[in-house]
Amino acid sequence: MSRTPFQEVTAKPAPSAHISFRERTGSLRAALMLLLLVAATAATSSAQTFKTRYNFCSKKNSTGYCLDGQNPTATLVQGTNGNLYGTTFYGGPANFGTVFKVTTGGTLTTIYNFCSQASCADGSNPQGGLLLASDGNFYGVANQGGANGFGTVFRITAAGKLTTLHSFTQTDGAYPQVGLIQATDGNFYGATSNGGANSGGTAFEITKSGTLTLLHSFGVVGGGDGYTPNGLIQATDGNFYGTGYNGGIEGGCAPLSGGGTFFQLTSSGTLTPLAMFCQPNGFYPNSALVQAASGNFYGTTAGGGNGTSTGFGTVYEMTSTGSSTSLYSFCLQTGCADGSDPQALILGTDGNFYGTTRSGGANSGTGTVFEITPTGQLTTLQTFTGIGTSGVNPTGALLLDTNGTFYGTTWSGGKNGSYGTLFSLATGLGPFVETIPASGKVGTKVIILGTNLKGATAVNFNGTAATFKVVGSSEITTTVPTGATSGTVTVTTLGGTTLNSSVAFQVP
Repeated sequence: MSRTPFQEVTAKPAPSAHISFRERTGSLRAALMLLLLVAATAATSSAQTFKTRYNFCSKKNSTGYCLDGQNPTATLVQGTNGNLYGTTFYGGPANFGTVFKVTTGGTLTTIYNFCSQASCADGSNPQGGLLLASDGNFYGVANQGGANGFGTVFRITAAGKLTTLHSFTQTDGAYPQVGLIQATDGNFYGATSNGGANSGGTAFEITKSGTLTLLHSFGVVGGGDGYTPNGLIQATDGNFYGTGYNGGIEGGCAPLSGGGTFFQLTSSGTLTPLAMFCQPNGFYPNSALVQAASGNFYGTTAGGGNGTSTGFGTVYEMTSTGSSTSLYSFCLQTGCADGSDPQALILGTDGNFYGTTRSGGANSGTGTVFEITPTGQLTTLQTFTGIGTSGVNPTGALLLDTNGTFYGTTWSGGKNGSYGTLFSLATGLGPFVETIPASGKVGTKVIILGTNLKGATAVNFNGTAATFKVVGSSEITTTVPTGATSGTVTVTTLGGTTLNSSVAFQVP
């Protein structure tokens, strides 16, 4: 049942009918990496504190499977108790993946093993990461398994109680690879990489009770909507936006190379293609979008850049009307010291973006962590070499914890072999607070995550005071107060320090 969603840089991907989109160009990029040895144009920073916090496969059973999981693929998420939560694609007693919690210091506990039920009715091989919802539970997707073998949507508590909400049927989607989001209506929205009416993947809505509504089937012939969606985000205008990894209007980039789409999707399921990815701005978009305060979107492509069809990926900016700008093309430095095959971006509290590359890096590195400004100035913060416990091939987006430190995972490497690691990277960013959800009407219940919140004396929504309860050092509960408007949420700590929310809270 299992499949490998990421291959190490020296491995050859095995053919698969529903192979991960990140594999599709991996071998080509690796083979062509030595062709682009050009002048360096990006800075390298050494003033960072990097630590490997955990090496996966520290515990094995008699069959050789990693009881604590192996090969994490997805972004970590911060829980209300201050711990981090994540998934591994493999590992567990039957090697079908796990859910784990880990302290910021690196003490890891497995809280669920997939395929614990007969015929893997609970799903297998989780992918896409967990979402902390407004009810305090986590929601996610399993790439395979379930009642029909095409994957599931599940809910899991912080204590590890898992409930399968939906088993995909192929008609409504198959093999989900990307995580869910929670929209302003309280429901969840997501995408599958395969299935649907055209076998190009789907976009769907699902309630907390598990009622799923198919919104769109990708791969409409001549429709220009693309294939293999990379997930959705809800923008400040209330609509959903996303990218399709490949496809688009046939010949839409001629005579240049290209592939992939940018689209808008309404909550009722109306999809509007807005742009196609073509040279010289990169193509094969491979990550969910990030919206900045400017209203524009940012993301990465797996291919293109450098004005050629053999580039190693880009970072781009996209307006809501589909006008794109290439901000950076990877592998500009000699030996790809700046990395290649960029993964997803996140927005830092300093207004810059942070991400990883799965390959490349100085001294034959196998992945990097980078910072890039909205204008395209890139700084390499960390290079993975595989030496010691550093790990190789970072995957998924980084997590910026409310303590100001980044956390992430590598697919492979570590002291136990090719099983992956969990790492932290401190860059000097300060603590902040995060709201769950990031938007809501007056009266909406809101969880505020933070660090050292005990004794907090005030909570304000863009200057409007709110009543609140301090649940613990890392959690405050509140409601959106009457008169609140969109803007920064602030928490005043016992010592008088003001902590700002990482993004502006949106009041519809």
